Amino acid sequence: MGRVIAIANQKGGVGKTTTAVNIAASIAISEFKTLLIDIDPQANATSGFGIETGDEIDNTFYQVMVKGGNIHDAIKQSSLEYLDVLPSNVNLVGMEVELVNMREREYVMQKALKGVRSLYDYIIIDCPPSLGLITLNSLTAADSVLIPVQAEYYALEGLGKLLNTISIVRKHLNPKIEIEGVLVTMYDSRLRLATQVAEEVKKFFKEKVYRTYIRRNVRLSEAPSHGKPALLYDAQSIGSKDYLDLAQEIFERDGNIKKFKVWQR
Repeated sequence: MGRVIAIANQKGGVGKTTTAVNIAASIAISEFKTLLIDIDPQANATSGFGIETGDEIDNTFYQVMVKGGNIHDAIKQSSLEYLDVLPSNVNLVGMEVELVNMREREYVMQKALKGVRSLYDYIIIDCPPSLGLITLNSLTAADSVLIPVQAEYYALEGLGKLLNTISIVRKHLNPKIEIEGVLVTMYDSRLRLATQVAEEVKKFFKEKVYRTYIRRNVRLSEAPSHGKPALLYDAQSIGSKDYLDLAQEIFERDGNIKKFKVWQR
């Protein structure tokens, strides 16, 4: 049964989609069967793998969630052997409204994933920068939440709302959900502020903070415009190394480090 990890933070610009794309690629390149689900109407995780995002595309996450489409028909093979993508497009903009009148609306995604969980080792969900019904669906379906936090002044701003939402989901919808980990992104060791913010994040979240920080790297910014994760755009870049290190931490916590070390050789 695949582990479902939602990548969420209602604050925009924290490196959420960059993390979703690159951690999915890092896990897949380690030969774990991976599914990346894009539930953001901006569809940046979809285009980040060079997959078409036009509104004329028939099979997307929208069709699965709202129209009752077959999830297997919507999943696309990426350029990486072990990675599939469930794409998004602009049609998701109206999905919040369409979900409102649905029966058991918070469980739509959980039900949709039942047909594919056994096919993957990891399922990564790229959530939109909000705490609406789409994100709520992903938290109800997920085993855990990975929270990216940028190393900037307002790093902890608004996180209370996310933590409160996770607490409510755990109490009423998904008692098994946990915080997978907290990831410091956009880190620049040359800046005193970045170091101070990282320390504050560690004080707040303690052992949940990953050892790996995602450093500021121009290759991470350039890769999406080429429709590739950083690993395929520039495998030697700092960004690629950081996300591979993050994957290793995730494997360690899951007890999968042996397989990862075999691949590293």
